[in-house]
Amino acid sequence: MKIVIIGGVAGGASAAARARRLGESAEIVVLEKGDYPSFANCGLPYYVGGEIEKREKLLVAPIDMLRQRHRLDVRVRSEAIKIDRTAKKVIVRDLNAGTEYDESYDKLVIATGASPFRPPIPGIQSDKIVALRDLNDADRMRELAISGAKRAVIVGAGFIGIEVAENLARRGLQVTLVELADQILPPWDREMVLPLEKHLKQEGVELKLGSSATEFDSSGKSLVVTLNDGTKIEADFGVVCIGVRPDSKLAADAGIECGPRGGILVSSNMQTNDPDIYAVGDVVQTVCSTTGAPTQIPLAGPANRQGRIASDHIFGRESTYRGTQGTAVVGVFGKTAAMTGLSEKVLQSKNIEYEKIYLHPTDHAGYFPGAQGMFFKLLFAPDSGKILGAQAVGTSGVDKRIDVIAMAMQAHLSVFDLEEAELCYAPQYGHAKDPVNMAGFIASGVVRGDQPIIHADQLAGRSDLMLIDVRTTGEFSQGAIPGAKNIPVEQLRERLAEIPDGQKVAAYCAVGQRGYLATRILLQNGIDAVNVSGGYRRWAIEFA
Repeated sequence: MKIVIIGGVAGGASAAARARRLGESAEIVVLEKGDYPSFANCGLPYYVGGEIEKREKLLVAPIDMLRQRHRLDVRVRSEAIKIDRTAKKVIVRDLNAGTEYDESYDKLVIATGASPFRPPIPGIQSDKIVALRDLNDADRMRELAISGAKRAVIVGAGFIGIEVAENLARRGLQVTLVELADQILPPWDREMVLPLEKHLKQEGVELKLGSSATEFDSSGKSLVVTLNDGTKIEADFGVVCIGVRPDSKLAADAGIECGPRGGILVSSNMQTNDPDIYAVGDVVQTVCSTTGAPTQIPLAGPANRQGRIASDHIFGRESTYRGTQGTAVVGVFGKTAAMTGLSEKVLQSKNIEYEKIYLHPTDHAGYFPGAQGMFFKLLFAPDSGKILGAQAVGTSGVDKRIDVIAMAMQAHLSVFDLEEAELCYAPQYGHAKDPVNMAGFIASGVVRGDQPIIHADQLAGRSDLMLIDVRTTGEFSQGAIPGAKNIPVEQLRERLAEIPDGQKVAAYCAVGQRGYLATRILLQNGIDAVNVSGGYRRWAIEFA
C-alpha cells in the first residue's frame, strides 16, 4: 500500500508515524511545503520571547529521525498543487528545483492545516507586519524583537496574540494589544477574563478592546496603525493574530466537499467524500462533542488524534473521532486560563437551557504555605445536571481541574458525579474537598433545589429583592454591593424579624459558602431566599 500525506506538523506527522507502526511494508510519502515536517508551533511565541532558547528544541521530530527511525519518505519544500482523484495522483512542485512531478497514491491524507487570516486592511502586506505560523515567521519576529525594536502592536487577543504579547513584553518591548471584541480571549466568557485583563495592564501591556485596525502605514521610519476610532499608534512592527482559516483550496479544487467556513467535511473515521482520501487537523470541520453541531476549533490535541484515527481506518481498524470538546489552556505572566466544553455565550447563541455556578477555591489547602486562589465557573443542564462546560482562571492547579472536568464530560458524567470524584489529596497539592468536588456540591445543590441561586448580573434594578450581606461588619465596611443590609450569618437567626413578611431575600457573603448557609436558614424559616453565586467577590470582579 502506498500512502501519501500532504502536510506534516501535528496531524500529518501523527498520521505518518501511526501508519508506519501499523504497516511496516507500506510506502509512506510525506509532502511538506515548508522546511520542517514536524515542529512545535505552540512553542513559537516562547522561542520569540527567549524562554525557549534553542531553536532545535522546537523540532519535535527532525527529518533524519522520521526518515531513519520510521522509514518515511519525507520531502520538504514540496508543495502539492493538484489532486487528480481519477488517476489517484498528486501533482507536486519541488520548490527548490522549480520542477513538477506526479506522485501516485492508494490512500491520501490531507493535513494542510490553516493559515493566519489577513483581512484586506490597507497596508497589511507591509514587511513590518508579521504573522506567526511556522519557524520562519518565528525567526523573523525574534530578530525584530532583539534588533532594537522598542514598541509592537498586536492585532488580535486570542491565544496567539496573548502569548506573543507576553513574550514581546518579556523582551522589553512596549506592547499594545488591539482586539475587536470587548474582551481578550473571545472563546472565554467575558467576566472570566477580567482578572487577566487587569493582570496584563499591571504588566505594562496596553489594551485596546472593542477596537480594530483600519490602516497600516509603513511609509515612514515607523509603522503607524490607525484604529477604527481614529487613534494612531506608532510602533516598530505589527503582529496580526486575527485567527486562522483552513487551507482547503487544494481539496476543494479536487471536488472534496467542504463546509461553509472552508473546513473539509469528514466522517468520524476522518474520511472525506472520496473513500480513498482522508483529512485531519486544522483543515477539517468536525462536530462539537457536546451538541453534535458542526464546529471548527484549531487545536493540537485533536489534530494528533485525528491523524492516528485516519491511519487506523486505512489499515482496517475501527477507530472513530468523538468530536471536538474545545479543551484549551493559555498562560500569561504567571496566570493561567483554561476551559472545556461550551461557554455561556455559545449556550445562549444556540438557545440551550443551562445554569451556572461560580466559586473561588484555592489550588491547595489554605493552611499550607503558598495557596493561590482561582476563579471557577461551571455550566450545566438545570434539570439533569449534565456538564456543559467549565472555565477557570488563576495560577497553579487551574489546568488540573479543567482536565478533570474535560474527562468527566467525555464520560458523560453529571454534576452529581463530581461530588463523588476521588482525586489526589495532600495539603500541598489540593483539598480533601477538591475544587472539582466543591463545584459538584454547589451545582448538585442547585439542581436538587437545596440552594436556589441568583447571579451578580441579575441584581441591578431588582426592587423586589432585599439584599442581605451575611459577612462580618468588618468585611462589610470594606465594600459591599450597593443597597445591601449587613446581617452577619451568626446573627441571622436572631434577626429574622428585620425581614418584612413576604419579602424575597438575596443573601451573599465573600465567595458563597456563608451565603449558602444563610439561604438554608432563611428557606427553613419560610422565607423565599436565593444565594448570590460566587458572592461579593464575583460581583466585584465585574461591577466594583
